[in-house]
Amino acid sequence: MEYLGVASATLIRLLVVAGAAIVVLYILKLRRRRVAVPYARLWERVLIDRPTSSLFQHLKRIVSLLIQLLLLGLMVFALSDPHVRSQSRRGRNLVVLIDGSASMRATDVRPSRAEVARSAVRRMIREMGSNDRMLLAQFDAEVTALSPMTDDIAPLENALREYGPRDTGVDFARAMRFAQDAVRDMPNAEIIVVGDGSHAAGGAPSAPLRDALGEVRIASNIAFRFVPIGRSGRNVGISAFAVRRYPLDKSRYEVLVELRNDSVRREEIELTLSADGVPLEVTRLSLDAGARAQRVLADQSGANQTLEARITFADRTRDDLPADDHAYATLPARRRARILAVTEGNLYLQAALLLDEYLNVDEATPAEAPARLRSASYDVVIFDDVALPLPAGTPALYLHPSGPDSPLQADGVDLNAAMVRRPFFDRIESRHPLMRWMSDLADTNIAVATRYRLQPGDRSVGASTLAPLVVVGERNHARFVTLAFDVRSSDLPLRISWPVLVINSIDWFAGEDPAYLSSFRTGETWRIPVPAGTESADVETPDGRHSRVPVLEGRAVLFGTQAGFHRVRAGGETQIVAGNLSDPDESRCAPVARLEIGGRRADAPVAGRLGVRRELWIYLLAAALGILAIEWLTYHRRVTV
Repeated sequence: MEYLGVASATLIRLLVVAGAAIVVLYILKLRRRRVAVPYARLWERVLIDRPTSSLFQHLKRIVSLLIQLLLLGLMVFALSDPHVRSQSRRGRNLVVLIDGSASMRATDVRPSRAEVARSAVRRMIREMGSNDRMLLAQFDAEVTALSPMTDDIAPLENALREYGPRDTGVDFARAMRFAQDAVRDMPNAEIIVVGDGSHAAGGAPSAPLRDALGEVRIASNIAFRFVPIGRSGRNVGISAFAVRRYPLDKSRYEVLVELRNDSVRREEIELTLSADGVPLEVTRLSLDAGARAQRVLADQSGANQTLEARITFADRTRDDLPADDHAYATLPARRRARILAVTEGNLYLQAALLLDEYLNVDEATPAEAPARLRSASYDVVIFDDVALPLPAGTPALYLHPSGPDSPLQADGVDLNAAMVRRPFFDRIESRHPLMRWMSDLADTNIAVATRYRLQPGDRSVGASTLAPLVVVGERNHARFVTLAFDVRSSDLPLRISWPVLVINSIDWFAGEDPAYLSSFRTGETWRIPVPAGTESADVETPDGRHSRVPVLEGRAVLFGTQAGFHRVRAGGETQIVAGNLSDPDESRCAPVARLEIGGRRADAPVAGRLGVRRELWIYLLAAALGILAIEWLTYHRRVTV
C-alpha cells in the first residue's frame, strides 16, 4: 500500500485530537430535560435506574462511541489517499515542463504560442491513464512548479491557468535538473517539454547557453518527450539599448541602439526614439538576413527621465515576436548641487565650474569661509591651496592643501623635503569614476608636486613613480579628493581633463552615480540603489502590480521578469527603473520540430492507458456514509441511546 495524500504525522495528530474530543463529549453526563408532572412520587418508580437496565444503557453508549470513532478513522484514512502498490506502479509519473520564456509570446500561431501550448497541455491532462500522475512546471529564467505530483485532473487544470510567459530568457539546464529530481527513483518516469525549442536548437545559441546545454544529461531510465510549438520565426529585435549624459553638458546625451535581424530575408526597419513619451527622431535602416547593426544617436536632448526605442517594419507588417520590438532606458534625475569654492581667486577653477549649469556656486575667501559654512549647508566644498575645518559629512575637493586641517600631510620633515620636481602621470586608474574620460592626463606637465603620506583606506588613482598625484579617501564620514599640485603650476587647466576632473569629482560626491545603469536585463537579479536607512522597497511593475522587496547594503534586490518601466518607492523617494529583454537567444525565435539534448532525441508524447481509477479513498468515504446512515437509524430506533 502507498499513501499519496496528507503526511502520516499530520494524520496521526488529527486522529488523536479529534478522537479525544469525541471521547470527552461522550464522558460528559447526560443532562435530563426538566418536565413538570402533577405528582412526583408517581414517576419515581418509573425513572429509577435498575441495575440491569443501567448496564444495558452504558453498553449502548459505548457502541455509539465506537461507531463515531470508526467514522473518524475512516475519514482520516481517506485523507492519506491510499493506493494499492501494484496499481500505482503500473501508472506513469509525468513531469510536464512548459516553456514560459519571451519567445512563447510569438504570434506566428494564433492567438499565440503560449495559448497553443496551454491547449496542448490541457489535452495531455485529459488523456492521462487511470494510474498516471502528473506534475506541471513552467521554466524560463527560473523554474516554477505549478502543481504537485497528482492524479487528480481538476487541480492540474486549475494549475494550468497560472501559466503565462514572461519577458526573460530560459535556463533549460536548471529545468532539466528540476524535472529529473522530481521523478528520481520513481518507476515509469517521463519528462515532457512543451515549447518552441528555440533555446536548445534554434540557429546558433550564444556561448553561455551552449555551454549550459552541453552539461545536460537525461537518465536512461527516464523517457524524454517533446511537443513542438510554433511555425515560423520572422523577427527583428532590439538587442541593446543604453544612454549616457555628456560629462560637460548634462542636458544632452547620446543613445546606443543595437538591432538584430533573425529573419531569413532582408528587412527594412523604422527606428523611433521617444523621450518622456514624445517622439523625437525616426531613423530608417536596412538589415540583411542574420545581420546586426549598431547606431549611436549623438547629441540628443529633450528627455528628462525616460527614453524608449521602438522598431516597426517599413511596409507596416508585423514580425512574429513583439516582445523585443521595444526597449527602455532612464536618465538619472538631475538636481542642482550647491558648491562653495574657497579661494583667493582662481580663474581656471571658476571657468570649470561654469560649464555645468546645474551647479549653484558660491565663492568665499579663506577668511569668509567659516561663517559661510556655519550659516549654510553645501553639497561640496572646494579648497584652493588651503584647508579649513568642515562640518561632518561634507565632501571636499582639495587643490594642493596644506596645514593641520588638510586631509593629507606632507611626507617629509618639511615641505621642501616633500617636494617632487616635474612628475608625470605614470599610472592612472581609468576604471575609477573620478578618472573617466581623462585620456590626455598622461601628457600633463607639472612643475612641482608635494609627496603626501597616505593613511589606511586612502587610494591613489593617479600617480607618478615618485609620488601620488590624485588621492581619494574618506574623512569625517565624507569623501574627499586631493590634488598634490597647484594646477596653476601645470598645464592641466589648458587640457580638457581639467573641467572633466572637477565635474567628475562633484558627481562622485553628490551628483550622478558613475555606475548608474540606464536599463537592466530581465531574467537577472536587479540591485537598485535606494536612500540609506530603508529596509524594504515597494516595486510597481509595468502592468501595475505591487510587491515588497528587501533592501540589502543600500540596494533594493529583485528578480526582473518584465520589460518596461518599473517604479521603486523607498525612503519617501520614487525612482523609475527600466527593464529590457536584450536576449539574442530569445530574439532568435524560430521553432524546431525535433529536440535533441546531450545526444538524445526526444520522442512524441503518448496517451495514457484508459481504465477505471481505483482510488480507495472514494470507497472509504462511501463506507463512512453507510455507517453514518446505520448510526442515524439505530439512534432513532433507540438502539444506541
